[in-house]
Amino acid sequence: MFKALVLNQEDKKTIVSIEQLDESQLPEGEVLIDVDYSSLNYKDGLAITGKGRIVRQFPMVPGIDLTGTVAESADARYHVGDKVVLTGWGVGEGHWGGMAEKARLKADWLVPLPSNLNGKQTMMIGTAGITAMLCVQALVDAGVKPESGEVLVTGASGGVGSVAVTLLSQLGYNVVAVTGRIAENGELLKSLGATRVIERSEFAEPARPLDKQLWAGAIDTVGSNMLARVLSQVDYDGAVAACGLAGGFDLPTTVMPFILRNVKLLGIDSVMCPFEKRQHAWQRLGELLPTSYFEQACREVSLEEIAECAEAITNGQITGRVVIKL
Repeated sequence: MFKALVLNQEDKKTIVSIEQLDESQLPEGEVLIDVDYSSLNYKDGLAITGKGRIVRQFPMVPGIDLTGTVAESADARYHVGDKVVLTGWGVGEGHWGGMAEKARLKADWLVPLPSNLNGKQTMMIGTAGITAMLCVQALVDAGVKPESGEVLVTGASGGVGSVAVTLLSQLGYNVVAVTGRIAENGELLKSLGATRVIERSEFAEPARPLDKQLWAGAIDTVGSNMLARVLSQVDYDGAVAACGLAGGFDLPTTVMPFILRNVKLLGIDSVMCPFEKRQHAWQRLGELLPTSYFEQACREVSLEEIAECAEAITNGQITGRVVIKL
């Protein structure tokens, strides 16, 4: 038997409970894991509170990220005692996730714990961090160099944006951070490595087909008009890595940046990211993130505290990361 946070639905309302489950109730998968840590992401918060249509079937154990120790394995790649990490693949949405003492998962979804990170650190990084790393790597692969000019990061106060600012700074880029909370987070973003912080409202006007060239590259977590404005301002032969739609999933732009300035729009997905790229991203995160990143605000909680934290994170009342110790 093991303890888990379980979501059920009654009269279209999400019901949260802590239950004792049997291993036989776990979904199919080649690898059984004793979970050490999970984390609370915004998507988890939406699932637990029922504020977003995240969960595809009930009952569901939420938790889109987890790290732990292999207890049983029917796959030759993993052995009892191995430390592993899981992010993405629809876990916590369509397959039971990390907010439980045990998880059974497909071997293809797992990555060995990087040698330069421990379990708690990987959950402080989580889905947001690996997405940021994939964005940074995409800009590097596209030829955006530190000497090319300033690199813009939109939604810089968020999970992806703040890690992206840190990683780019560590690689020697001049980072310009965009945030709608400059009074609250301006100094924090500078401490993470931003050379300048600008107000989100400066991007509120509808995008022109082409604007003044300002950025060697950009990482966009917002989408919609913000992404359109950024594309119109990117230098010739620059690139934009797009990974979010906090501002909307539309893109009111033209082909002009692409065919007249050779701008590259790079789509970034961490959910279905293949093993080799995912493993490389984790290794690079361990190499690049400074000790100061892991000294930031982090709240360690138990399963019993998650429902309260889920409500807080969906109301914008959480600073830093919430790590769940199983």
